[in-house]
Amino acid sequence: MTIKQTDYSLVTRQLDALLDGETDFIANLSNASALLNENLEQINWVGFYLIKNGELILGPFQGKPACMHIQIGKGVCGTAVKEDAIQRVADVNTFPGHIACDAASQSEIVLPIHHNNEIIGVLDIDAPITNRFSEEDAQGLAHFVKTLEQHLSERK
Repeated sequence: MTIKQTDYSLVTRQLDALLDGETDFIANLSNASALLNENLEQINWVGFYLIKNGELILGPFQGKPACMHIQIGKGVCGTAVKEDAIQRVADVNTFPGHIACDAASQSEIVLPIHHNNEIIGVLDIDAPITNRFSEEDAQGLAHFVKTLEQHLSERK
């Protein structure tokens, strides 16, 4: 199956317009996850985990119920925070310590989110097929996250 490449430039412009003037943290993350869910093919979960009390806590998302607590340094999301780096995993079954919240997920991409020069959480996207996320996806999503970061105000 061929996956149509997402027009990340368009999706990012839509995000920028959608969040323009809105300062509510949760509302912005909710609309960001909905926007990605509508525009990415072959994904089964998209959402956010936010750092609270030294761990990642489930935030706004689209998809099946998910793990609510993830330790920093554990799984793909926790590794993204620990390393402050995008994690693009072609086959989650080969990732040491992968946390299987949904057995249908086969590949994953996680991007750290920053505010005031510190990591505040991650964008996590899962797919039901292996090798779903390309380098182009990583670059496009990194630009999406940078735009999201520009709209984030202090969490309430």
